[in-house]
Amino acid sequence: MTSSPIEKQSGVLDAVREFMRLESAAGLLLLVSAVVAMIIANSPISAYYDALLDTPVAVQVGNLSIDKPLLLWVNDGLMAVFFFLVGLEIKREVLEGELSSVSQVVLPGLGAIGGMLVPAGLYAWLNWGDAAAMDGWAIPVATDIAFALGLLSVFGRRVPTSLKVFLLTLAIFDDLAAIIIIAIFYSGDLSLSALLTGLVALTVAVFMNRCGVTRVSAYILLGIILWVAVLKSGVHATLAGVLIAFCIPISAPNKRSPLRELEHDLHGPVAFAILPIFAFANAGLSFSGMSVADLLHPVTLGVSVGLVVGKPLGVLLFVGLGVALKFAKLPQGANWGSVVGVSFACGIGFTMSLFIAGLAFEHGSTEYFSGDRLGVLVGSIVSALAAYGILQFSLPKSASEEGQSTN
Repeated sequence: MTSSPIEKQSGVLDAVREFMRLESAAGLLLLVSAVVAMIIANSPISAYYDALLDTPVAVQVGNLSIDKPLLLWVNDGLMAVFFFLVGLEIKREVLEGELSSVSQVVLPGLGAIGGMLVPAGLYAWLNWGDAAAMDGWAIPVATDIAFALGLLSVFGRRVPTSLKVFLLTLAIFDDLAAIIIIAIFYSGDLSLSALLTGLVALTVAVFMNRCGVTRVSAYILLGIILWVAVLKSGVHATLAGVLIAFCIPISAPNKRSPLRELEHDLHGPVAFAILPIFAFANAGLSFSGMSVADLLHPVTLGVSVGLVVGKPLGVLLFVGLGVALKFAKLPQGANWGSVVGVSFACGIGFTMSLFIAGLAFEHGSTEYFSGDRLGVLVGSIVSALAAYGILQFSLPKSASEEGQSTN
């Protein structure tokens, strides 16, 4: 028996509300983790914090060995699980969610394009001529979905569900773009033998999917092989998580959904363990010796201006063009003021921006590593404050007033 349109809409709304509750709590935990990291990094025990992240961790099986400091195990290993979850979400949304219909994706898709092009352009403009600094052009293009949705949750039922879905869909596009950017621009010297091994593992996973294999453990085993191969290939290892996620079947006999079950099981560990650990490991910026000049450094300025100015400007410019040319309409119940507020919320880059920052200068110049983190923190904080102020003013005072908003 097929579900009626009303039942499908109710299911989508329930899923969004559940996702919002989870992401709101996760955003708070992320904030606490980042604050604790910064406190420790600026305390007498900062040396222990640095030593912990630099602790070498090695795994060896025969001639195959992986030897990395703990920080890179977090960024390459734990974040692969995060991107695995992102891949599951993208596949589900494409097949049966907010990305399954062209009409549903036009507006957030346009916003995502503008929200990537403009901040990247501003960063490049401020750092033009410095080849090493230009490696960080992608840092301000990201949106931290946990923080952004967490900010919207502060306003409760004053926020139209359609506006939440708009932000969620835009952030999914951002994540997809980040995956592509990492694959193309932040890969090292390539190993053809490792790439071939990864291709074989991925081919087997696709074949299993086409043959109707629904046992998740089989895909996880192939995912581990794929992760090691991608790690050794020079392509960033987190991409293995996305690729294997696309192979997980969405349906199975007895009305089961391996993809949905796995997504549900992973949401908690990722939101309440993996991302807070990542934030703790990457947000520990020492302010010792910093001055106003550091805030005005082109890299710091490029990241912060990209997030605070470029992100909302790009989103609004492309959304405005889409509405003016009648390609799409504003989310139902939303007005331009609330869309402006959400556009500033997209400038909360934090987790994804820190991740891309680490990739940008991991294999190149390290002199900009403090500057890019400072830019991410300043830009994300200012964007959050601006978004809060605008939404406080533009959203209806109560849920009953939602319908009075005008386009």
